[in-house]
Amino acid sequence: MSELSTKHLLGIKHILKEDIELIFETADKFKEVINRPIKKVPSLRDVTVANLFFENSTRTRISFELAEKRLSADTVNFSASSSSVKKGETLLDTVNNILSMKVDMVVIRHPAPGAPLYLSRHIEANIINAGDGTHEHPTQALLDAFSIREKYGDLEGRKVCIFGDIQHSRVALSNILCLTKLGAQVAVCGPPTLIPKHIDSLGVKVEYDVRKALQWCDVANVLRIQLERQDIKYIPSIREYTNYFGINKAMLDGLDKEVLIMHPGPINRGVELSSDVADSDHSIILNQVENGVAVRMAILYLLASKNKV
Repeated sequence: MSELSTKHLLGIKHILKEDIELIFETADKFKEVINRPIKKVPSLRDVTVANLFFENSTRTRISFELAEKRLSADTVNFSASSSSVKKGETLLDTVNNILSMKVDMVVIRHPAPGAPLYLSRHIEANIINAGDGTHEHPTQALLDAFSIREKYGDLEGRKVCIFGDIQHSRVALSNILCLTKLGAQVAVCGPPTLIPKHIDSLGVKVEYDVRKALQWCDVANVLRIQLERQDIKYIPSIREYTNYFGINKAMLDGLDKEVLIMHPGPINRGVELSSDVADSDHSIILNQVENGVAVRMAILYLLASKNKV
């Protein structure tokens, strides 16, 4: 497969396993580029990318901006907090105004699930979903899977457990879809109130005991409690969550194998992960950050290639 099957990246459920493999092969090449003394290539020199972030973001926004700059693209950065959205302008009007400035690609993060899909049906530019509500976060899932592949060489048969707030996490859904497409076995672990009903319909195992889950898995992808997305209390207290579901070094030392530790960030140190785990040799959290730039470079490059005649 030499090109993506789609002109947008709206979610993992919209792409094929072959698309994922092509993104990874391309990211391998770009990872070599970003580790060279001269880290820039002219691949997107004539492409303009608009970064539209209607929600706060640090890591994802910076990662996309850096990926765009490494590819020599022109970028327009848009923040909803300082825009006409505050005056009542619609999402479509906002984007159409930006597109009238001859923008080729749009990277969008939005609190409403389905916002990127809605845009893809109304505008010609390539759309990349940088997170839509509690729905999907496809680039995070791709960089997570890429990081596991980098460590193990293949995801087929690997056991990956996602810990924490599954109910409110777009990262969890995208990871489940991505990992299962690549042949991994997936489990989720957390309080019953934070695990969606019928999640087993996605082909995942459900576990409520952290120690049993750690003993089962090769990789632990740990998520934070997303208090900002909770309109009611799903857990008695943060302290109680940490006591029952936090992962510390004593737990890892008590296992008869090594478990890889991942986290999409930001980490609530001392809550879902203790500092001595986050900073340990088990952790590839900083590798995830580095791989995020290479994977996003690959996605931008491959989508831009779809526009070439």
